[in-house]
Amino acid sequence: MRVEELLAAARAGLERLGPAEAAAVQAEGGLLVDIRYAALRERDGAIPGALVVERNELEWRLDPLCEHRAPEATGHDLRVVVICNEGYASSLAAVSLRQLGLHRATDLAGGFQAWRAAGLPVAR
Repeated sequence: MRVEELLAAARAGLERLGPAEAAAVQAEGGLLVDIRYAALRERDGAIPGALVVERNELEWRLDPLCEHRAPEATGHDLRVVVICNEGYASSLAAVSLRQLGLHRATDLAGGFQAWRAAGLPVAR
C-alpha cells in the first residue's frame, strides 16, 4: 500500500470538518488538538484554546484510560478535531484516536493553514 492509499482509506472513515465547523465544535465544548511541531507553531501562531500535543504523544495524552492523559481527555464521547499544518497527518492521527475508542474524533481539512486562511483567530 502506498501512503496515498493509506490516507484515502483513513479519510473514507472520517467526516472531515472545515474551519468554521471546527470553530463551532470548539465553541460547543469540543476539543481542538494541534499536533504541529513547535517550529510551525512559533512561525505561524496557534489556535486560541487548542490543546497542543505533538504527534508522538497524541495517543497517550488523549486516551481517557491512560495514566498519562491530558486533563482535557475526559471520555470516549469527547468530540476531538485533530489539526496539523495542512490536513494530511491529522487524518491518520484521527483514525488512530478512533482506534482507541474516541469515536467522534476527526480532523480539520486543510489544517492550520485553512483555519488561518478563513480568518479565524490565531494567537502569536
